[in-house]
Amino acid sequence: MTAAAPPVRGDQATKAAATLASAQIRAVDRHRGRRHLKRLGLYASIFVLISPSLLFFFWMMSLSLKNEADNTSYPPVFIPHPPTLANFIQVFEKNDFLTYTINSVIVSFGATGLALLLGVPAGYGIAKSKATKAAVLILIARVTPGLSYLIPLFLMFQWMHMLGTLAPLVITHLVITVPIVVWVMIGYFEGLPVELEEAALVDGCDIWQAFRYVAVPLARPGIVVGMILSFIFSWNNFIFGVVLAGRDTRTLPVAVYNVLTFEQISWGPLAAAALVVTAPVLILTLLMQKEIVAGLTAGGVKGG
Repeated sequence: MTAAAPPVRGDQATKAAATLASAQIRAVDRHRGRRHLKRLGLYASIFVLISPSLLFFFWMMSLSLKNEADNTSYPPVFIPHPPTLANFIQVFEKNDFLTYTINSVIVSFGATGLALLLGVPAGYGIAKSKATKAAVLILIARVTPGLSYLIPLFLMFQWMHMLGTLAPLVITHLVITVPIVVWVMIGYFEGLPVELEEAALVDGCDIWQAFRYVAVPLARPGIVVGMILSFIFSWNNFIFGVVLAGRDTRTLPVAVYNVLTFEQISWGPLAAAALVVTAPVLILTLLMQKEIVAGLTAGGVKGG
């Protein structure tokens, strides 16, 4: 009687390996599908959040590139046909926007430079001395409305006969810029390794030398973030300029307000003027977005 053939183990092993490989492929596909769904959900959420801002910006751009008949027509005309630059030309011809731009540059850069000069050492001192109460005062100063400072500052500058010049604007903008720089730098200096400064002190440096040669170079991303945020808030400030500035010392946000007339609202020139004010800040933010994210992230992580 002939003996039965033994089971072929090689075929079973091959089938098991194929089944395992198929299961792994399905698992990878499921994981990849979930990852794509999460990414799609993230992009959809971002689009929902920024879509109102994009809509307003593109609508403002559309208004600036259309003539007044299209701007007031019904139903609305969304795409300029043909686009025109007449609104921008009218803004610069009827208003001294070049002077107002120079005023905004002087005030914003002056207030930002002074804020860095005062705020970086202040943030370092508060962070290293762990002066929590001082940090709270800085936060209170930051969230306090500008109108709270406006009346006493107006009376002081009136008594000093400084109204109508750029100096009061630079000084009052420090109310905005200094708390921003100090608050950003406190978080950043608290995250720096203490050992580096202690090593500098052991090597013979005093506290100011350790601050200048050790802390400041390491805090460069935080300084960049404080500088950018201060410049943006100073550039966009309206209330101080409309009260303290004179006819020849207006800044751009005040100049946009002056485009309005009592007879009618000319939407084209108004939108063109608003774009002129928005463009520098928008370009600066787009160019420096990596530095802003890196600086804020590093300042929010211990030892970052």
